[in-house]
Amino acid sequence: MLRADRRSFLTGTLTLAGAAAGGATFGGAVLGGLAPARAQTGYAKGQTVRIISPFPPGGSVDAISRMMQPGLQQRIGATVVVENRTGAGGAIGAASVAKSAPDGLNILTVFDSHAVLPSLMKLQFDMQKDLDPVMLIGTAPMVVTCHPDKPFKTFTDVVTASRAKPDSLTYGTVGNGSLGHLLMAQLAQRGKYVIRHLPYRGGGPAVNDAVAGHIDLIIGSAALLAAQIEGGKLRPLMQSGANRIATLPNTPTIAEAGFAGNEAYAWWGVHVRAGTPKAIIAEINAGIREALSDPAIRKKLETSQQIKLELSSPEDYGKFFAREARIWGEVVKQNNITLN
Repeated sequence: MLRADRRSFLTGTLTLAGAAAGGATFGGAVLGGLAPARAQTGYAKGQTVRIISPFPPGGSVDAISRMMQPGLQQRIGATVVVENRTGAGGAIGAASVAKSAPDGLNILTVFDSHAVLPSLMKLQFDMQKDLDPVMLIGTAPMVVTCHPDKPFKTFTDVVTASRAKPDSLTYGTVGNGSLGHLLMAQLAQRGKYVIRHLPYRGGGPAVNDAVAGHIDLIIGSAALLAAQIEGGKLRPLMQSGANRIATLPNTPTIAEAGFAGNEAYAWWGVHVRAGTPKAIIAEINAGIREALSDPAIRKKLETSQQIKLELSSPEDYGKFFAREARIWGEVVKQNNITLN
């Protein structure tokens, strides 16, 4: 359940001005605790910085990582490349950064599922102790969709069919422990129906199977599914936010579908190895802000993919991450969810 404190946190403290009172300025905006624009941070020409995407190409994490790359490279003056290190629900990529040197040469892009990894499996590192927060990039509602040939017109149709024949329907997600998985498990528990989860190794493979009609449903962020919905390849049944979004004006919210109080949002963030100098973290934060504030990229993220850009300070993202870990970690325990 998305509790009131989390809703307040999303709409209140993760605004740029509120988060950064008393901070330095950059491009006319207040940046909490960040160094002045173009500050020297120690990056040397010829160094290679790796943005680690812990999921395969084709998903939103990989896409956002690649959107960050040009602007960050221009900002820091070093070569920036995107590397996909996939597996174990994103843990392999996260571990590679958690065990790297604290020099800012390895940057991790995470999805919401990383907040609950410690609740799902035994890690050889600590997501909050071995990684330092850099930025909450943004949030987006989840959308439940199906292939147009499937018989479901609303999410109520899905619930009815699942109750009539328990475990007969399938839904795909980007992986075990992802927000889509946790939300669907919670809805099934509340609605007293059974539906089978099919985890994939990232958004790309899950979308491919949904578009091909191999699975009954897919739940993913609006960012992940926007193109397929717009192209008529997937039919939206329900969105998980509190309000209908502009690109899906006829798709009911989760409350309108009968599950008030379970609003949930996908989100994306950035981390580096714990102990990385604050000046380097500030420069990475500023570089990502520049990259994603480009008008064309911002329009694509906010309008086409319905991502609400937060571009938060490192401090506020750290608080947000801790809350997500606590709230969704409880859902993992209540539903006995495991990574396997």
